[in-house]
Amino acid sequence: MDHVLFVVADLSASRRLYTAALAPLGFEELFVQDDGVGYGAGGLDDFAISRGSPVTIAAHVAFDASGREAVDAFFAAAIANGATMRGEPGVWDQYSDRYYAAFVNDLHGNNVEAVWHAPQPVTDAPLRPGAA
Repeated sequence: MDHVLFVVADLSASRRLYTAALAPLGFEELFVQDDGVGYGAGGLDDFAISRGSPVTIAAHVAFDASGREAVDAFFAAAIANGATMRGEPGVWDQYSDRYYAAFVNDLHGNNVEAVWHAPQPVTDAPLRPGAA
């Protein structure tokens, strides 16, 4: 995969959400236009939102995180900026005992995830059984 685009109804509200939630993952706004915003790390535009119709719904995108702190900060920032909880930070052992992730629903119900693949099993975090 090289990049992903989500179409949104309210660009301002979605921009607030994604700018805040993606910052702990190292993403920044790379370009801002009247109808869209592009995000990326290291100058590469990996994710974008664009105002339009029909909006993107029922999609799932997972962003790589550098560690537990980044996953936790993603979750907190997303919730504080309009996302709803889908799965709190923790070890999702149906995937792996090294899979530390958090899941939120964006403003259109898309499943947005931050995940850290730990080098060793994570034993000191809540277990989150079931799919998010």
